[in-house]
Amino acid sequence: MSPENPRKWQNWAGNQQATPQRVVTPRTAGDVADAVRSAAGDGLTVRMTGTGHSFTGAAVAEGVLLRPTALTAVRSVDTATGLVTVEAGLPLHTLNRVLDEHGLALANMGDIQEQTVAGALQTATHGTGRDAAGLASQVAALEMVLADGSTVTCSPDERPDLFDAARAGLGALGVVTAITWRTVPAFVLRAQEQPMKWDEVLARVDEFDAANEHFEFYWFPHTEGCLTKRNNRVEGPPEPLSKFRYWLDDQFLSNTVFGAINQVTHLAPATAPSVNRVSARALGARTYSDTSYKVFTSPRTVRFKEQEYAIPREELVPALRELRALFARRDWRISFPIEVRLLPEEDAWLSMAHGRRSAFIAVHVYHRDAHEDYFRGVEDLLTTAGGRPHWGKLHTRDASYLEKVYPRFADFRALRDELDPDRRFANPYTRQVFGD
Repeated sequence: MSPENPRKWQNWAGNQQATPQRVVTPRTAGDVADAVRSAAGDGLTVRMTGTGHSFTGAAVAEGVLLRPTALTAVRSVDTATGLVTVEAGLPLHTLNRVLDEHGLALANMGDIQEQTVAGALQTATHGTGRDAAGLASQVAALEMVLADGSTVTCSPDERPDLFDAARAGLGALGVVTAITWRTVPAFVLRAQEQPMKWDEVLARVDEFDAANEHFEFYWFPHTEGCLTKRNNRVEGPPEPLSKFRYWLDDQFLSNTVFGAINQVTHLAPATAPSVNRVSARALGARTYSDTSYKVFTSPRTVRFKEQEYAIPREELVPALRELRALFARRDWRISFPIEVRLLPEEDAWLSMAHGRRSAFIAVHVYHRDAHEDYFRGVEDLLTTAGGRPHWGKLHTRDASYLEKVYPRFADFRALRDELDPDRRFANPYTRQVFGD
C-alpha cells in the first residue's frame, strides 16, 4: 500500500490498480455485514481483496474495499470427519501448515500458496489431477454476507444452488467470510521431474495422464524442450531435496537466475529463443518426496502476467500443435514456459472444468513486457475449441461469449439478480463478464 495514499491498491503483478472511496478491515463476519449495510446506505459498491494474485480486475474496489487481513481465524478442525472451517483471509500457506499439524491436507492445489483461501476459491484456483479436482470441489460449506447485510450458510444440503454458484462466484453473489474445507488425511507425494522432447510428450500425454495422480508439463517456446512433472502418493517417509538442491533449483535458478533472464529478454526480446534453448538444455531430472503441499507448491518471486484457458481434454493435443504453429507464423519472442495441466470435471457452476474433463493451457509474460498481441493470439485459438478463461487471469471474453460455454451461466445470473439486484458487489470486471 502506498504511503502517499493509504487507500491506493494494486495487485501482485502491478497491472491492476484502484483507489476506493474507503477501506475497511473487518475482524468478524458481523463487521463485514455492517460494512455492506453502510455501503448500501451510501450507495457504494463493496469488494473484498485477497493478496492480489489475480491478474484480472476481479478484486478491484471502486467504493468500499474490504481487507481480510484480520479475518484469519481457524474456527474448527475435526480430524474425525476432515472438516476444517477457516475465515476468508487466511493465507493458503497458513492453512497448509495448520492442516499438516492436525494430520490433514487438501487433496489437490495449485502451485502458489500466497493467496487467501477465499480469493483462491472465488476465482476457481486449481492444480492438476487425474482424480482430485480443484479447490471448488474440496468445499463442504460457505459462510457469506449477502447484499442485504444478512449472513447465511450454504452447503449441498442448505441452499444448494447458492452453494454451487458461490463456490466459484467471483465475489459477485456476496462476500465469503468463512469456508469449511473437506480435507483428507495428510500424505506424501513423490515428484518425478524429467526433461523430454516435444514430440514424445505429445505422443505420451494420454499415457502420462492415465498413469499418474498428478501430471503436468512445461514447454519452452522456440525449442523442442519440455519439462514433465509426475506426482504420486507414496507411503513415505519423505525424502525431500537437500537444502542446497532446493536453494539451487527452486530459489536461485527458478527465481534469481530466471528473473535476470527476463530482464535481459525484456531489453532484447530477440534473445528469447536462444535463451530458451539454453534453459531447456540446462534442465536436469530429479526425484524427491515430501509433504503434499510442499510438492504441489513452489516459490514464485519473478513477477509476471498470465492468461489461462480450459479446453475439453480431447482438444489438448490438436490445440498444442496449432499453438506451436502460431509461433512459426507470428513474431512472438517469449521467455516464459507454457504450462499444461489436467483436471477431472467439476460441478461448481462457474468452475472452468464444469461438466467436462479439461486441459488447461497457461501462457505468461514478464510483468514489464507487453502481453496483448501474444495473449490475444492464444485466446483466439483456444476459444475456437470452446475454451473457458480462468477468472483470475487475463482475458477479453464477455458475457455474450461466456454464456455459450457455461451451461449454468444463465442460472448464475438469475441468482445474482435475485440476491444482488442493486449490484452492491459489482466492479468493472463483473460488469464485463456478467453483462451488466
